[in-house]
Amino acid sequence: MQSPSRTEPHMKISAKTEYACIAMLELSARYAAEDLVRIRDIAEAHAIPSRFLVQILLQLKAAGLVESTRGASGGYRLARSPEEITLADVVEVIDGPPVCEKPGDRVDPLCCALYSAWQQADRARGDQLAQIRFADLVEAAASDQLSMYYI
Repeated sequence: MQSPSRTEPHMKISAKTEYACIAMLELSARYAAEDLVRIRDIAEAHAIPSRFLVQILLQLKAAGLVESTRGASGGYRLARSPEEITLADVVEVIDGPPVCEKPGDRVDPLCCALYSAWQQADRARGDQLAQIRFADLVEAAASDQLSMYYI
């Protein structure tokens, strides 16, 4: 297996953030149909542990990105249009802001210097992610699917 070169850009994200983005993409793809999507359906379709997905969706719900309906015919759906939700919205909810304090509210100068560098990188990443809407991702996935049939 070949490792990526040092000049190739790549971004590492946590499994939790990836799963949150996948769930949001699944909900975005079904937004127009106004379907409620069950956790089990998302978990099975994307091999995400359902107990983990429950926690993720609760975070997204608390942030106002998704809403849920309980009961046998219940499930989740986007709280607003995928045109209005960006990757940055989801990443911010799941990852939260970085911190430069140690336990006990002790400020660590080395950690704060690193924090400052991370803030700059995070702002650049956030600016890029804020330009990518879930509606764009659904459209890209649909266009990729169509091109596969015409090859």
